[in-house]
Amino acid sequence: MTFSALTILILAVVAAVILVVGLWAYGTANRLDRLHVRSDLAWQSLDAALARRAVVARAVSAATRDRLDESKHLAALADAAERADRDIREDAENAVSVALGSLDSADLPPQLVAELADAEARVLIARRFHNDAVRDTLALRTTRPVRMLHLGGTAPLPSYFEIAERSGAATFGHGGRAVQRTSSRVVLVDERGRVLLLRGHDPTVPEVYFWFTIGGAVESGETLREAASREIKEETGLDVAAEDLKGPMWRRVATFPFNGTLIRSEELFFAHRTQEFEPENGGFTDFERRTVTGHRWCTEDDIRLLAATGEIVYPQDLAELLDEVNIVLARRVEPEVRGIR
Repeated sequence: MTFSALTILILAVVAAVILVVGLWAYGTANRLDRLHVRSDLAWQSLDAALARRAVVARAVSAATRDRLDESKHLAALADAAERADRDIREDAENAVSVALGSLDSADLPPQLVAELADAEARVLIARRFHNDAVRDTLALRTTRPVRMLHLGGTAPLPSYFEIAERSGAATFGHGGRAVQRTSSRVVLVDERGRVLLLRGHDPTVPEVYFWFTIGGAVESGETLREAASREIKEETGLDVAAEDLKGPMWRRVATFPFNGTLIRSEELFFAHRTQEFEPENGGFTDFERRTVTGHRWCTEDDIRLLAATGEIVYPQDLAELLDEVNIVLARRVEPEVRGIR
């Protein structure tokens, strides 16, 4: 039995298609598995952050025993939230948020106010990590080819976790206490490995300059990635899609005065590589135009030289961290978040 040339060609094409589809399906299934693992780990982190907030809530309850009814109610809500099943956990945690929001932080010891603020900030960050992981998993899991080929297996679909977020002012109260701020920052490097830094100053101390990476505060309703993408556009004019950012890779917490306000900033750092370009500041506010005075693409040696001349660079040890940025950008998997100064 012989085959014609056309038959052989058709069989070859069919075999090639099957091979390509098989390789795609294998790669997609592995990617889905990693996304599910990421979602599970993100939920574990969120669960731990919520558990810590429950502990602090009970401490707040103990500190308000002069108002016995409110104290017992808050403690009961914290206990119920810790024991709640996943399907009713949102309602239980939101009830704790409402109860905490009804308290006057000025009546609490400053140390306890700070602990509560830190606990709520950790919940905020963990929830955003979790929802980012859920979004990425659902985006791939719900595509038609994945559903048709059942590449998701029997793993249940992850779900978002929505919980009311209290403002930093509400958390920290009045009179000189730090205002909580969550920021997305981006280590933007060019093809030569140089990082783009902005130069600015505190308007109350105009003679002292410092250098910092692209980024700013996360706005209401934004994910960390969305905030990072927006800040790149506003501060440089460069369009970078949120999904093209790697990270977050670092977490930095710092308390500092700026423009007469004490700020406790929790910063999450992403990385992105681009070709060298001339940044534009068309997205700056009037305040930013007055306080951000320049920019520069910096090598490790440039950063060390700036520090040697007395101009501070944030984050600290950025020169030593640039090698890590290049490693993060070279890898296909997302990095684990670690603390820096």
